[in-house]
Amino acid sequence: MAIANVLLVDDEAPFVETMTKRLTKRDLSIIPAFSGEEALERLKEQKNIEVIILDVKMPGMNGIETLQEIRKRHPLIEVIMLTGHATVESAIEGMKWGAFDYLMKPCDIEHLIYKVSEAASKKRRHEDKIVQARMKEITSRMI
Repeated sequence: MAIANVLLVDDEAPFVETMTKRLTKRDLSIIPAFSGEEALERLKEQKNIEVIILDVKMPGMNGIETLQEIRKRHPLIEVIMLTGHATVESAIEGMKWGAFDYLMKPCDIEHLIYKVSEAASKKRRHEDKIVQARMKEITSRMI
């Protein structure tokens, strides 16, 4: 089983292809997307995505705008912002909108995998809490 199901979003196709190969070799299941709009489409189709690695600077819908839409539609999915053009402002904005972390390109692959693993664990814990709360609600009605 994969460490995590990851949506990798970046407008640079060579970067996506290289990262997909590198991350797949390390037991991550990668679904590529090349724009914010495409990322939102993938999220509609793929119900098992746990973590999104999201580039900040993209034409059209940028990373922050994409993050805002992801938060509205899929609040439990964790998002790691990745950028080669970091500014303090974009990092603050990303964290304000609930990004799990903010990493600079190029980032160490082992560090990225560690962050993805942490983010997937956090999502799974949230889902478990929701299931437990629903079970408690159902059983309390039965009594």
